[in-house]
Amino acid sequence: MNTTTRVVMLSLLSVAVLAGCKKQVKETAPAETTPPPAAPAPAPTSGLYGPSDLDTDACLRQRVVYFDLDQDALKPEFQAIMSCHAKYLRDRPSSRITLEGNADERGSREYNVGLGERRGNAVSSALQASGGSASQLTVVSYGEERPVCTESNEDCWAQNRRVEIVYTAK
Repeated sequence: MNTTTRVVMLSLLSVAVLAGCKKQVKETAPAETTPPPAAPAPAPTSGLYGPSDLDTDACLRQRVVYFDLDQDALKPEFQAIMSCHAKYLRDRPSSRITLEGNADERGSREYNVGLGERRGNAVSSALQASGGSASQLTVVSYGEERPVCTESNEDCWAQNRRVEIVYTAK
């Protein structure tokens, strides 16, 4: 599937997700051993985002995107989060984000570094499809080098298959 088709599909999917979000979902604390279930995030506010919103807005506080085993495709449940972060980028042109791609311990080092980069690029594409600027985004891959969980089981591996959204300039 070429990049243009992916961008168009991601755009259409974001519109569909945002159109379907009519109620707010109350967040609950996730269990320590499993990644949090991706609940639809509230739609971005109509006003302009400011730096303080990074800590107070429920949608912008969600800065981890999880992936399935050996996958680099963004899950639909993360589209609303992408829209919030893209809106922040549009509202604050001086802001910058580093997308840190990670993988679990399975696979070779080279494979996992490549997979982490592909995952970071998938998040970058989703942010751009939602209106973020490529000049504000940097993708870095850590492969399996920065696990958040070090046990060798599926729950732990699921936590390590992620992209972290790190604001380097607010």
